[in-house]
Amino acid sequence: MAGKSRSGCEALKVVARCRPMSRKEEAAGYERVLELDVKLGQVSIRNPRAAPGELPKTFTFDAVYDASSKQADLYDETVRPLIDSVLQGFNGTIFAYGQTGTGKTYTMQGAWAEPEKRGIIPISFEHIFTHISRSQNQQYLVRASYLEIYQEEIRDLLAKDQSKKLELKENPETGVYIKDLSSFVTKNVKEIEHVMNLGSQTRSVGSTNMNEHSSRSHAIFLITIECSETGPDGEEHIRVGKLNLVDLAGSERQSKMGAHGERPKEASKINLSLSALGNVISALVDGKSTHIPYRDSKLTRLLQDSLGGNAKTIMVATLGPASHSYDESLSTLRFANRAKNIKNKPRVNEDPKDTLLREFQEEIIRLKAQLEKRGMLGKKRRRSSRRKKAVDGESATENEGEDDNEDGLEKNMENYLKEQKERLEEEKAAIQDDHSLVSEEKQKLLQEKEKMIEDLRKEQEATELLATKYKAMESKLLIGGRTIVDHTNEQQKMLELKRQEIAEQKRREREMQQEMLLRDEETMELRETYTSLQQEVEIKTKKLKKLYAKLQAVKAEIQDQHDEYIRVRQDLEEAQNEQTRELKLK
Repeated sequence: MAGKSRSGCEALKVVARCRPMSRKEEAAGYERVLELDVKLGQVSIRNPRAAPGELPKTFTFDAVYDASSKQADLYDETVRPLIDSVLQGFNGTIFAYGQTGTGKTYTMQGAWAEPEKRGIIPISFEHIFTHISRSQNQQYLVRASYLEIYQEEIRDLLAKDQSKKLELKENPETGVYIKDLSSFVTKNVKEIEHVMNLGSQTRSVGSTNMNEHSSRSHAIFLITIECSETGPDGEEHIRVGKLNLVDLAGSERQSKMGAHGERPKEASKINLSLSALGNVISALVDGKSTHIPYRDSKLTRLLQDSLGGNAKTIMVATLGPASHSYDESLSTLRFANRAKNIKNKPRVNEDPKDTLLREFQEEIIRLKAQLEKRGMLGKKRRRSSRRKKAVDGESATENEGEDDNEDGLEKNMENYLKEQKERLEEEKAAIQDDHSLVSEEKQKLLQEKEKMIEDLRKEQEATELLATKYKAMESKLLIGGRTIVDHTNEQQKMLELKRQEIAEQKRREREMQQEMLLRDEETMELRETYTSLQQEVEIKTKKLKKLYAKLQAVKAEIQDQHDEYIRVRQDLEEAQNEQTRELKLK
């Protein structure tokens, strides 16, 4: 089970989810080979080609979700705690893994238009911005990026030039990053959804026998959440949480795809990267490997921090229940079973050097100082103008007598510029009406006034530009607690806490039941007493049969592993042949 060990390590959290049987599968007469025990967190898979009496294979995970499970259940029980951790400054990754057509994209994205069917990504958007709106004495900056790995090439889904391929770079302090990946600051759910929708329109999808709208690329939606607050030492501290929301392309056998044209080439690249992912997981859980092959694919390099690094990670293994998907479902279950043994070492990212939030704060202070300087300059000029009017015997207007505060700097400058423009226009009109002036002298004075009016106009434009920039920068920083009614806020917090308590209770119950099953078996063996020799023979015969069945299951498992190895090898050979053909054509 996922949890922290004494050494500060945390196991990768793995959950399994099974979709319902499709109409197509029911019409074709396929059997159901998967059984899920939600209470125990177990998935049993039966081989449709097995000999009579062969036991099904059983796998245990942190949680399992059957066909009747709701999107909200998965989110509240499994995902919500991870998003809360990201808001506290941890790195987090959520990825769905499984065969094409098992519901990876549905789990990650769902049906956006239907609230009950919204997936992990849209619910996490609401979660993040709701948390920010309820926070107190904290400043947030949220930005989003969206990329895809298509045929081992990285594309920025938000860039105007979709043909540009991006490069992976490595920084000793921050780790692996993508050079020139665009990032958009978002202030609310609507804006971040807009960013997501823009990227989704350019993502690579295609039709195969397994799925009409199959994802032909791995897509990663990256959210960076920077938070600034004053610590006990009176200093401003910034923590940065990064959330990777990963929708992997489906694992599939080319023989089942029924795809043509570019599809086999795409499948070859997909299978190679997923194979590299499997190799990384195997090396991490092996305990003996001195080298972890992260560099074997772009996907594993990008997920390096999520697998054995500084991140909290959730894997959702998606499964198809029908007999025709037996091999792929078993492969997914084995993959997930290995992944649950990975140990990460998550830590809070405090006061990193490259935060955009700190840059924004410094820029806002600089712009504010410039505005204040202009505001104070206008104030001094207005006072000088009032003194001049007082000497001339004129009375000051109501606006002229105001004391300008910090919030009125812009208005103060605006009023001053307006007054100066009006005064210059009056002086210009007076020069034109003064018939005592010589024509050349009048022209010279008029030109001077025109220049002063033009300078004033430029100064006004510069001030307006400065004020607009200041407002735009300030609007990007999110400060909670401004628009939320306290009573409603508290009620929502209580509901969330209750939801978390229920989810935690379910998790504890599941773990306790799993432990009880193991203990019951051990206790039964210890408590056994025999009233007669005949009874002892019968009981020990039952035990022998049970152990023999286990032995047969292990033998079958070894054979299955061998068969799977052959299948993987064949797929890799196909991929190698495809690449060789490509190289010959070049």
